[in-house]
Amino acid sequence: MENICVFPGTFDPITLGHVDIIRRALQLFDRIIVGVGVNSLKQPMFSIEQRLGWIRAVFADEPRVEAEAYEGLTVAFCQKKQARFILRGIRYVSDFEYEKSIADMNRALAPDIETVFLASAPAYATTASTLVRDVIRNGGDISAFVPEVVYRTLQANPE
Repeated sequence: MENICVFPGTFDPITLGHVDIIRRALQLFDRIIVGVGVNSLKQPMFSIEQRLGWIRAVFADEPRVEAEAYEGLTVAFCQKKQARFILRGIRYVSDFEYEKSIADMNRALAPDIETVFLASAPAYATTASTLVRDVIRNGGDISAFVPEVVYRTLQANPE
């Protein structure tokens, strides 16, 4: 049986921290589906198409990584994709407390789907999409926080 994992998030935008977690997780899973969640409570800075395009470009050299948008429960998306694992990155203890509560709810909804946590590499512990968006809004340099394709796109099309 293939070990399929869903890495859910908004990826608004994808950061080097996300990329690091995905690349490291490839050692653990046969296939990773980066699930770009559509959350009606959040107003993303970038379109779903842009975010999917960035993820696909970053992982163009890795056929085991896919990107797909989804709505609704992450466990329902996992079931649809026959994924038995959810991948989550953890930067700080506070992340773990929040993520553990979500993992517990997911386990109650779908006991056959396991959540796996990977600690972020120290170099990316402070990198968060929320902070990157703030830097973008204020005209700062994001080149140290995002993949080259994201940086180039935003340099070519500043908002």
